[in-house]
Amino acid sequence: MSCHGDTRRSSYLPISRTAGSNLPPGAGESLAHCELVPDPAHRIMLVVRIIAVLNQKGGVGKTTTVANLGAAVASRGRDICLIDLDPQAHLTLHFGLDPGTTETSIYEVLTADATIASAAATVSPHLSLVPSTIDLAAAEVELASTVGREQLLRDQVLAAVLPYEFVMIDCPPSLGLLTLNALAAADEVCIPLQPHFLALQGLGKLLETVALVQKRINARLRVTGVVLCMYDSTTRLTAEVEADVKNFIGRARNADTPWSHMRLFETVIRRNVKLAECPSHGKSIFDYEPNCHGAKDYNALADEFLGMIDGAAAAEPQAPRAEQPEKLTNETPQGKPVAASAASGAAPAHIDGADGSATASCGTVAPDGPTGEQP
Repeated sequence: MSCHGDTRRSSYLPISRTAGSNLPPGAGESLAHCELVPDPAHRIMLVVRIIAVLNQKGGVGKTTTVANLGAAVASRGRDICLIDLDPQAHLTLHFGLDPGTTETSIYEVLTADATIASAAATVSPHLSLVPSTIDLAAAEVELASTVGREQLLRDQVLAAVLPYEFVMIDCPPSLGLLTLNALAAADEVCIPLQPHFLALQGLGKLLETVALVQKRINARLRVTGVVLCMYDSTTRLTAEVEADVKNFIGRARNADTPWSHMRLFETVIRRNVKLAECPSHGKSIFDYEPNCHGAKDYNALADEFLGMIDGAAAAEPQAPRAEQPEKLTNETPQGKPVAASAASGAAPAHIDGADGSATASCGTVAPDGPTGEQP
């Protein structure tokens, strides 16, 4: 696995054994995919990749992505721990756990010095979950006078060796203290984005926050990529927003910003009502309806995500997508139209400024096709 940063990164978790000795029990199969890096004292250090899934706008698919991408990664034998950092506890509910009934939650981790290991519950092979509770809503007030309150989660992640290859954090829909804790602990940020005007407008503010955290708290923080959720190929607005994000990413390639190596994932998550239904059954999409389009999309996203991490993704630039001769429906295979041309009379949405500030102007939008809501 290829990771950015140097061997002093605080997310490199020290194993208290010398080189050549046995690795710690519980490290599991994930060690086969991890990079072992000697520090200056020649200790062995296990790289745990910490990903914050973040968007301050609610309802764009954060929890759905964490739950189902995490389940897809675990199904491939890669050890992953999901952290529910949202007081709404939707990720906890997604896996059939009742918030507030577990002995230890992320609230105790932040406020009572409980360990990540004591709070993590195994929900399926290779997949663990640190649950949330409504008490977390009061954490910002309770921690107001705590020194270093923005780094409490990072301190707990570093407190012991974690037997995971990945830690994925479901952030709340805000840019408050809980989100700052996630950004301080993370190596990278993944942004689920609904291809709508308001979601696009908030992207600039989100990137400004990431840049500020990188400058003042967490120098290794980077934006890995954007994944389009609730993708509806029947609307012109979707193509406009997608084209605008691609243009913004292209312009940022040589900039000195945390998102200079950001990518737009080729895999999109189509609107699919099964994705909205599965949390009520306490299951991932793969346990609920493994043959639906939502399951296929998250499986494809997991392959792309792991391919990127393992260095197996193709290095050549993405090929342009072929223009579709007619509208695509939501039940077609993974296909996406190109952006509307100037001749269509639609003005594309756009993000302006290298600092990530966002504005958007959208032209005529084709009527929406049949959709199924995704949380």
